[in-house]
Amino acid sequence: MKIILTHEVPNLGSAGDVVEVKPGYGRNYLLPQGLAIAWTKGGQKEVDSIQRARAARQINDLDQARSVADKLKQTDAHIVARTGNGDRLFGSITAADVVKAVDEAGGPKIDRRRVELASAIKSIGTYDIAVKLHPEVTAKFKLQVTPAKRRKK
Repeated sequence: MKIILTHEVPNLGSAGDVVEVKPGYGRNYLLPQGLAIAWTKGGQKEVDSIQRARAARQINDLDQARSVADKLKQTDAHIVARTGNGDRLFGSITAADVVKAVDEAGGPKIDRRRVELASAIKSIGTYDIAVKLHPEVTAKFKLQVTPAKRRKK
C-alpha cells in the first residue's frame, strides 16, 4: 500500500515522504491516527505543500545545527512545577514544556518533535535533555525542575 506521511513516524519516515507499507499497517493504524493519507495523483500537491512547510522549519545544514547546539548547551532552562508529597509532580513535564522553558530562557527555537525525553519527567531535579537537530547533531542541555511555592492554609 502506497501512502503519504503527514507526520513523522519513527523508523518509517517524516512528513511528506511517500512510502510503501503493508496494507494492514496503513489501513488500521496510520490512516485512522491521521499520520498518513492514501497516495493518489492529486495527493502529490499535498506532498509538495508538506515538504515546503518542513523545509521552512528544518535546520538546513550541519553548520547551522552545530551553532544551534552550542547555543542550546549554554541555555539554563528552568521549569517550576506543582508538587505533591515526596516531591512528585502533578502530571509530568512534556516536550512542549521543555521547548517553552528553553524559549523563556532565551535559547534557540527548537521543534518539540525533536526533543528526546528518555523517560517521563515526574519529579523535581536536574535532567539531561537531548534534542536531535540534524541526523548528525544531537544537542544536550540541562533542565532544572523545581517545586512551586506552596500556599499556606
